[in-house]
Formats: sequence, C-alpha cells, structure tokens
Amino acid sequence: MRLLVVDDETDLASAVAEYLRREGYAVDVAANGHEALDRLALNPYDLVLLDLTLPDIDGLEICQLVRTDSRFDPATRILMVTARASVDERVRGLDQGADDYLIKPFALPELSARVRTLLRRETTGEDAVLLSGELALDTARQIVSWREQPVTDLTTKEIALLRYFMTHEGEVLSQERLLEHVWDEMLDPFTNTARVTVGTLRRKLQAATGTGLIETVIGAGYRFGPIDGVSAQPESSGQET
Repeated sequence: MRLLVVDDETDLASAVAEYLRREGYAVDVAANGHEALDRLALNPYDLVLLDLTLPDIDGLEICQLVRTDSRFDPATRILMVTARASVDERVRGLDQGADDYLIKPFALPELSARVRTLLRRETTGEDAVLLSGELALDTARQIVSWREQPVTDLTTKEIALLRYFMTHEGEVLSQERLLEHVWDEMLDPFTNTARVTVGTLRRKLQAATGTGLIETVIGAGYRFGPIDGVSAQPESSGQET
C-alpha cells in the first residue's frame, strides 16, 4: 500500500515515514499543501496522513479538494493528524471528508493501528487477517502462514506485495500498478524490481505451499489466487509488460 505523509514538521514527518516503511508500506512525504496536491494528482495513494496546519494551504481545504476535484481519486483514505483537538475541529474535518482523526502528540503504534484499520475498511471491510484458501496474512503482526504453519523467509517488501495481491485476489495487476502501490517514489520506474520481487515471492510461496498462487498473465501482468493443479510459471529473463 502506498501512503503520503503531509506535514511541515520535517523531523516528525521523517520519523512517521520511516516507522511506516518498517511496517511494509511505501511512503512519500510532502512538506506543504501545494506539494501534497501535486503528488496526489500524479500518484494513486491508498491513504494520506494529513496535517491541518500547513504553511500554504489549510489541510481542510486539501481534504475537500481530494473529495471534490476530478484530478484526485475520491477513494483515497484520509487520516487527519493534527494538534487541533477541539470537538468542533474534529467535526469539521470529518464533515470535509476525512475518514479518521488523530490528535498530536500520538504514539507511533496507535498511528499504525489507525492506518491498518482504514486500509482494511477499504479492502476487506473487517479483519486484520487476510485469507486466501489456507494462506493467511496477519497484517498487524506481519506474519504469513500456510495451514497455520508460519512462512518465515519473506522479506518486508515481499509481505507488502503479498498483501496487495491478497486484497486484489483474482484481478490482473500490471507491473505498473504494483510499482504505484507497493513502492514509493525513490524507486526507478524503469528497473525490473517489481518483476524480480514477484518472482522471489512466487518461488517462496510455492516452496511453502506446494501450489501455484501467482500466475503470470502474458502481456498484462499477474493474477493472485489458488491455481488448482497448476504450478506457478517460472520467471523469464525478459521484462513483463
């Protein structure tokens, strides 16, 4: 999942971004409202952590624009993170389209829990544990298991990729879409990182489960889900399209 942290307190923004990256998210940072709007118009973020008090544009105005302006994805989740603690301020934020409201100062584990809750609401509606047949991903603890036995050799990025696959089970996902949602802006979009990571994830899952779970759809991308009686296709050396 790809997140945008919008806050002019650079030390706080950096600490939040680093913490969430360790949780497996792809995270970009914007220091003011104009930068945030530029990024939101360019990238399909799953969730925005939005400070209200910015040096140029008030966060409430940004929230309203995301919900009403056709340049932006209205499905993007918005978590307002601010020192404005009055009930009236919280009501205004929610009325402008925010999905949740977190008061500064806050504990990073609580922030992470709020993020998980909002992303679950979007993708699964309920549980912290994603299921696909006998494969389970505990999104809170970042634990993958098959038939209740842990799959222990997955990297943080492979778990993040698996999470995106599991929340879009059965869909054909292009390499470009995976790059947009699982990696942040620091990645060179012309690298083969997505293809290589899909390949290693597929091999590890097949070794752990004995079944194919990630199917290559030639010329289109990848599809995740149980493939009855079919082994995962090996990665070719060429670039997926």
